[in-house]
Amino acid sequence: MLAVTGATGSVGRALVGRLLAAGRPVRALTRDPQRAALPDGAEVVRSGPTAPPPRSTRPALFRYAQTCTPGLLKAARAQGVRHVVLLSSGLIKEGAAPNTFATNALQWAPQIRAGNTVHAVFAHARSAPIHEDDIAAVAERAPLDGGHEAAIHRLTGPEALTHAGQAAAIGAALGRRLTFVETDCRQAGPGAVPATSRPACSSARCAPSRRPPASHRRSPAPWNS
Repeated sequence: MLAVTGATGSVGRALVGRLLAAGRPVRALTRDPQRAALPDGAEVVRSGPTAPPPRSTRPALFRYAQTCTPGLLKAARAQGVRHVVLLSSGLIKEGAAPNTFATNALQWAPQIRAGNTVHAVFAHARSAPIHEDDIAAVAERAPLDGGHEAAIHRLTGPEALTHAGQAAAIGAALGRRLTFVETDCRQAGPGAVPATSRPACSSARCAPSRRPPASHRRSPAPWNS
């Protein structure tokens, strides 16, 4: 059995669905089982973010790295857990580390619904967003297949895009031309600064990003032409 913490999150929910579809027993841990709305077949158990897995959970545990402490791991081992898959920003240890979640772009949704301009920071910052179900696919296999012990898998999407390029791609999918306007993060609202970038938004680093030299730029994507 695989116990999944954060089972109502984007990755946890996808992982629960994958395990059930494969006919594997899964124990879904959540703070509010009554509101979890998880698929039939999952054993839904109440559990806080720092609580050890319930007894008889074995042999594997999926856990967000931020809530994983030495004491929790010791308690999990005492209860029969032999494999732990940790999800952190950009990697899974004995599992996966995503580069950037694709759903991070949802922070722009209110602006896109209201018009054709996205005001956000770091126009030329490049990342390769990955879909949460792809992360779940790695997390599913990590404790089941051999060779992943103590491994760190860095996960990325299929293509590296700038923030401006991501906005353009969203616009193309919607049949619209979206304009990305770079904003100084000292004046930007929370929807314009990705959560992972906020600690870096000091006064020394908040100037608008420079466009990379031509020799380092990729050809414009079709939706920018």
